[in-house]
Amino acid sequence: MHFLIIEDEKPAARLLQRKLEKAGYPQVNLVHSVAEADAWLAANQAPDLIFMDIQLSDGTAFDLLEKSSIPSAIIFTTAFDAYTLRAFKENSVDYLLKPIVESELINAIKKYVSQATIRHDLTTIKSLLGVNHTVYKDRFTVKIGQFLRPVEVNKIVCFYSAHGGTYLRTIDEHDYLIDHTLDQLASLINPKDFFRISRSYIIQLHGIRDIAIHSNSRLKVTLQNLANPDLIVSRERVNDFKAWLG
Repeated sequence: MHFLIIEDEKPAARLLQRKLEKAGYPQVNLVHSVAEADAWLAANQAPDLIFMDIQLSDGTAFDLLEKSSIPSAIIFTTAFDAYTLRAFKENSVDYLLKPIVESELINAIKKYVSQATIRHDLTTIKSLLGVNHTVYKDRFTVKIGQFLRPVEVNKIVCFYSAHGGTYLRTIDEHDYLIDHTLDQLASLINPKDFFRISRSYIIQLHGIRDIAIHSNSRLKVTLQNLANPDLIVSRERVNDFKAWLG
């Protein structure tokens, strides 16, 4: 198995590397910042498992996850427990508090191996049965003060990124912060109904009010019930967008 450690404290990174090597996992790479990790992941095949510190010198692990679509399993490592909920919402395998105890480290890796085996077995079974059906979310749960509220997907006009977070906009003109990045949403929502027109917006088909020709072969989209300025479909996505519209 191939592991990647993302840790800005180099002594801590090397210590974790030694613990992994001692446990029988010698294939370990080290990077020390969001920028380094982004560049490494772009240039190399994704590792099986990433050990990721949350607070890095140039940002947080969540900044990296928002920028990049990472297929690897993740074990978060941190000296703080304040990020536990969000870490698990990022589909992480585990969350290890520093200083990392070797027994907990081994258990986390065993947990990853167990989950990977189950996923592989399910994929094999589906393949043998000819099953290739993806189930998409039909609602999202949002937090309003101390309360939780389900929002049906057919009530959503768009998803967008702003102020370091991801939001959904409803047809009744409400904006709610959600715990998914736009990259993560791509596998959660039906591509027949939603299209990512730019780095910042995913729009719902029924939420479109007007589409107009814009400069440089781009398109300008106006959404229903959205006070935001007109949205631009980036040039490289125009052909796919037209195909999506049918």
